[in-house]
Amino acid sequence: MKKKPRSKPAGKPSQGKVIYLPDQASQKAAGRMTRLERDSMGELPVPADAYYGAQTARAIENFPISSLRLPRALIRALGLIKWAAACVNMELGLLDSKISKAIQRAAQEVIDGRLDEQFPVDVFQTGSGTSSNMNVNEVIANRAAELLGGERGSKLVHPNDQVNLGQSSNDVIPTAIHVAALEQIDGAMLPALKRLWRALAAKAEEFDDVVKIGRTHLQEATPVRLGQEFSAYARQIELGMQRVERVRASLGELALGGTAVGTGLNTHPEFAKRVIALLARETRCPLQEAKNHFEAQAAQDALVEASGALRTVAVSLMKIANDIRWLGSGPRCGLGEILLPETQPGSSIMPGKVNPVIAEAAMMVAVQVMGNDTAIMVAGQAGNFELLAMLPVMAHNLLQSIALLARAAENFAARCVEDLRANPERCQAAIEQSLAMCTALTPEIGYDAAAEIAKEAYRTGKTVREVALEKKVLPVERLDYLLDPWRMTEPGLPGGKPGSAG
Repeated sequence: MKKKPRSKPAGKPSQGKVIYLPDQASQKAAGRMTRLERDSMGELPVPADAYYGAQTARAIENFPISSLRLPRALIRALGLIKWAAACVNMELGLLDSKISKAIQRAAQEVIDGRLDEQFPVDVFQTGSGTSSNMNVNEVIANRAAELLGGERGSKLVHPNDQVNLGQSSNDVIPTAIHVAALEQIDGAMLPALKRLWRALAAKAEEFDDVVKIGRTHLQEATPVRLGQEFSAYARQIELGMQRVERVRASLGELALGGTAVGTGLNTHPEFAKRVIALLARETRCPLQEAKNHFEAQAAQDALVEASGALRTVAVSLMKIANDIRWLGSGPRCGLGEILLPETQPGSSIMPGKVNPVIAEAAMMVAVQVMGNDTAIMVAGQAGNFELLAMLPVMAHNLLQSIALLARAAENFAARCVEDLRANPERCQAAIEQSLAMCTALTPEIGYDAAAEIAKEAYRTGKTVREVALEKKVLPVERLDYLLDPWRMTEPGLPGGKPGSAG
């Protein structure tokens, strides 16, 4: 039996030299050539072409949980932190300029997304995100070493001592989540919500002269203008944007500088302030050092708060999209008060059927965001003492919610709302048939008499106007005035007695 190669005993790693496993020719032929890398637990084979090292390789083995990986936004934020840290550590005289500049170049490649395939660690990993922080440290260290003429795995640039200088996973990961969330909110989500708000507001104005029957409890109510309905939708999105805007201040407080437990051990007193200033300049986000580092690492209430704002936006999106589905139902046997743009065939069996697919996609996004919020809420209360060890799953859910809402709002605006059309004929036809028209008679003939008219209209199939004329409850001119549906949508118009609504 062939003996297994003995592991090299623990000791100081070779500088600038990579040790490859035996039989590398056959491994190369099979596309599996590896090198030996060392961490504090010993040596481990790593793919020879990988920029990550032993700690990442251990994480890959330890967490074969899902196909979920860190979002691009978080990888970018981690690259930004490492880039800024290298700049500041050089300024402070803690890092050789040659090493610092190599780290900065490597970090820039991470920022730009050129090394994304080098981040294979599962979302479901160590709760502090240490595996992902070390993944970034190793990738940047090995790429920096290569830029300096060394080999991957050589430790010519050290992932802990140099790339991670002045930092801990416990302050880097929450900082990266906050930065990533803010960049995505400012760069994608708020612009998308603004487009949706503008589209809804434009429809509110366009549809303002279309009077239709209102509905409460899914039953007919007094008339309302289609534009008034859409003005409510526009205001929901406007308020949602304001809620999201308010959480930016909380997300802007960064944990960086607290290192392991919030005390700032092993970091220069100027480090955090300077790094955060660089991050603020690069991202144009409202960033500042946490007022209390212990809170910033022991809890993640800012993420819970932000997720709550996203959930509220999702609730608004669900309501608006569902209403639009109902308003466009038909085309002949539904409400049919608006005409939805036709985007694709709706059935594999019913020819000519077109479904409200864009609204339905938005509703499914809303459901996902609500579920993500529950996960973030549960994770947010699961911390112990000086660290909330649920950071990767909170990052995944929060950043997914931001990305989904941004894309869904943009898509809903572009492929549905902006091309909606009113169906005024259908809206008008339903008004005279509504029994709720009798509500306008109540201030002058009383509730009971108006109810009797409604019951007789229902029983006979006549309209409220026809029954009221037959009973001669009011002069014709007065009835015409009171039963004018437009007037009912503007109760402040002169000429009528003020009534009560209920």
